[in-house]
Amino acid sequence: MTPPPAAGATARRDPELERKQVVTAERAVILVGNPNVGKSVLFGALTGKYVTVSNYPGTTVEVTRGTATIEGQSWHVMDTPGTNNLLPMSEDEQVTRDILLSERGYVCLQVCDAKNLRRGLLLAAQLAEAEIPFALALNMADEAESRGIAIDEGRLAKTLQIDVVRTVAVQRKGLAALQARLGSARPSPWRPRYDEAIEAALAEIAPLMPVGGIGARALALMALVGDESLRTHLAAHLAEADLARLDAVRRTLAARYPESLRFVVARQRLAAVDRLHDAVVTRGIASATSGFARKLGAWSTHPLWGIPILAVVLWFAYEFVGVLGAGKAVDFLEHTVFANYLVPWTDALVRHLTPAGAVQEFLVGPPGVPYTDHGGFLVGRYGIVSMGLSYAVAIVLPIVTTFFIAFSILEDSGYLPRLAVMVNKIFKRMGLNGKAVLPMVLGLGCDTMATMTARIMETRKERVIVTLLLALAVPCSAQMAVILAMTSGLSRTANLWFLGTLLLVIFLVGWLSAKVLPGRGSDFILELPPLRVPQASNIAVKTSARIEWYLREALPLFVLGTLILYVLDRFHLLGVLERAMSPVVVGLLNLPPQAASAFILGFLRRDYAAAGLFRYFEPYMKAGTMTWNMEIQVVVALVTITLFIPCIANFFMILKERGWKTGVAIAAFILPFSFGVGAAVNQLMRLAH
Repeated sequence: MTPPPAAGATARRDPELERKQVVTAERAVILVGNPNVGKSVLFGALTGKYVTVSNYPGTTVEVTRGTATIEGQSWHVMDTPGTNNLLPMSEDEQVTRDILLSERGYVCLQVCDAKNLRRGLLLAAQLAEAEIPFALALNMADEAESRGIAIDEGRLAKTLQIDVVRTVAVQRKGLAALQARLGSARPSPWRPRYDEAIEAALAEIAPLMPVGGIGARALALMALVGDESLRTHLAAHLAEADLARLDAVRRTLAARYPESLRFVVARQRLAAVDRLHDAVVTRGIASATSGFARKLGAWSTHPLWGIPILAVVLWFAYEFVGVLGAGKAVDFLEHTVFANYLVPWTDALVRHLTPAGAVQEFLVGPPGVPYTDHGGFLVGRYGIVSMGLSYAVAIVLPIVTTFFIAFSILEDSGYLPRLAVMVNKIFKRMGLNGKAVLPMVLGLGCDTMATMTARIMETRKERVIVTLLLALAVPCSAQMAVILAMTSGLSRTANLWFLGTLLLVIFLVGWLSAKVLPGRGSDFILELPPLRVPQASNIAVKTSARIEWYLREALPLFVLGTLILYVLDRFHLLGVLERAMSPVVVGLLNLPPQAASAFILGFLRRDYAAAGLFRYFEPYMKAGTMTWNMEIQVVVALVTITLFIPCIANFFMILKERGWKTGVAIAAFILPFSFGVGAAVNQLMRLAH
């Protein structure tokens, strides 16, 4: 029975709470767990493909929602940020705690790493104290087994009096059993016991706590240890006299201990968890396969042996993405599919279906004239099929696809966090730490998505530096696709100029930013997941989702860019803009006049600009007639385009994440800087030659 409001408290109607109660009326399950325990994999297995991602109100932390059919009933499913504690130490942890506090009528699914059960049980103890109905998934059970870790889940379930299920999320093992248990999830009566003084204080203030998604005992503990993030919630639901009484009890209790109350409570809770852990866990002999995986994982982060492993990974990635994707697949799609079949068929079909005259010439150009020499809307120099779809599908899509496959393999294998360890010392020089490599590598897929993941950096200074470097010098997969295609036709010397310039720019800009921007860095603490064999099903799901994103978000912009070029050319404005940019493009960068149109489109998308440059130089590369002067032009063009202002989508994401002042400042720095570096490379390459 819900108690009446405390004396002096104001009862207020909460429309948002009423909406949540309607949502959770069907059935709702909230996934919670420590970071890196496979929670998102289980969420994906439960909900399938169609989910919504939005920021939690008042924060930059994302929360993912979806629906699932469990035991024939529709469930609302929410995936919360990874947390180690319901006493929040970060914005992510506070969001998870606030969700549990504000939602109603839900059950929890706690996902635990079976190899690190102690850490999971610490969170389970707090869920039990919070009187939240929950079931426990012992995920990565196969890896625990291979390490000789045996968990008596029957005894654990009996002690906690909740359902405990062994799962291997990446293989969907245990998923059916888990779904069958969610409907009967219940609160655990198990409680860590604290010393007499803390228990007495809890007994005194627990009756004062407001009713919510978290039980009175857990709220009282949070209030006792001085959780400031809870203060607003308590002030809205308690009378002034009750708040004063709470503060008095907390001060009296704190005076009894030399350490902080947060530390005292955590230590006593850990002692209770340790007793439970030791009662249900036994250790045996690890399997030979597990031993080799651990050795390989250790070698991959070794200062010496990690380098050849990294070199092998990069070589395989280049062969798969650069040779197969950018070479063979692009050549087949561009020349066989588009040039030999799709474009001529489109031209013939339009001429067959439309009578000769103005409409036909508008769509495919005058008869008898090669499509590259006229301005047809569908088939022409700036035709939707011959240019827009050709760029997006024939040049970029095969390399984007192979890159996403390679990235998914690295992600699923557990190698990416080890890469962070390898480059930590380098990033330290730039005021960052090894975690920064994760958004940097993700930026090779999409800078817009990577800008969001800069949140993993702990300080504002680090987030601004990562955002700047992503916008400045990390090409997205669509742009990198064209870069790989272009660099494949260059000499080794020219490739070294291009790669060396980008690496030098990233390091210098990062180093200078660390010196100029106010604030501090953070310590490098990162949990390394075990190395594992990537699952083909996971790779297929991740790759298909990312390709769908590319087709939905990027391909229309290629068509839009082609349409803009067509309109500019039709009204003779393209020549005007090209002449306006000629002093910079031709005079400063020493590029051909035709490159001006590529820079014009660079304001829309950098990859579109790179594709335009590729189309100009491609005949010389195929014929093997590239001169050193042409190679200089390609390197200068690629350096400038790579350092060019970010695409529209990324720019708006920067404004959203970092604020308009920081976003405008980043764009204002990048634009002249990119042309300046391009001009310097042009002069240095000519002097060196």
